[in-house]
Amino acid sequence: MTIQVFGHKSPDTDSTGSPILWAWYLSEVKGEQAEPVLLGEPNTEAAFMLQRWDLPKPRIIEDVETDAPVVIVDTNNPAELPANINNADIRAIIDHHKLVGGLETKGPIDITVRPLACTATIMIDLMGDDAAKMPEAVKGAALTCILSDTLEFRSPTTTEHDREVAEKLAADLGLDISAYAADMFAAKSDVSSFSDAELIRMDSKEYEVEGTKFRVSVLETTAPGVVLDRKDSLAQSMVEVAKEDGVDQVLLFVVDILNEEATLLVPNDLVKSVAEKSFGASVDGDTVVLPGIMSRKKQIIPNLKV
Repeated sequence: MTIQVFGHKSPDTDSTGSPILWAWYLSEVKGEQAEPVLLGEPNTEAAFMLQRWDLPKPRIIEDVETDAPVVIVDTNNPAELPANINNADIRAIIDHHKLVGGLETKGPIDITVRPLACTATIMIDLMGDDAAKMPEAVKGAALTCILSDTLEFRSPTTTEHDREVAEKLAADLGLDISAYAADMFAAKSDVSSFSDAELIRMDSKEYEVEGTKFRVSVLETTAPGVVLDRKDSLAQSMVEVAKEDGVDQVLLFVVDILNEEATLLVPNDLVKSVAEKSFGASVDGDTVVLPGIMSRKKQIIPNLKV
């Protein structure tokens, strides 16, 4: 049977590109049948990556069949995976997030979780010398993943190893990192065609704090004003999304990539309290700027308090 390789729901660049990397490795190097698949439509930056490197968009699946062989990448959280995941035949997990718990496997498996900024970096390490065999398009996808997850090395999750791997890939491809990243971030920032609900869900993760369930949404952009101009309608949609998704509150952070800060929408007293207790912020109005806040994984989630 073909091994399906996939990342989390609401696939960002890493959860779109890393399945492509690992499916290539399994198929072309290890001689196993493997297919990259997605758990939803890729975001605008991921779509840019596919077009720029002439990569076919992976097939989108709703669920996995019982006993279907799968490899999970860029997550280990059952809430971000297909409903039937614990009945699938999970062969491996490759990730760079904290362990959440809840996944069950049918036997011992390979698990690699490393404190690096990007799953693609881990994969290149795991490939060893075989990484040199990657075709240009796959190398391009890997570079895009790393620059996306590190926000071109601005994110506090960035390690020196992520930078070294990205610089080697860029040299192999003959690319200027700054120019290429600018094109990536321009694609990521073009959100004009998305509804408020789509924006809220585009890059979001569910997280519970002391019994309060949050959908923590992050929009990374070089044009924060375009998003913040929609703050009133976004605040209304946050209520509807929370109700539909079974959470108590949506937290929406608009990350300004160039100025290295986040703006949190503050629609009510709960979010005001979260901003004050979590980030020591002084809130006056319906938004609050959080200087230096760039990473949901390293700076937002670990600090959330209600």
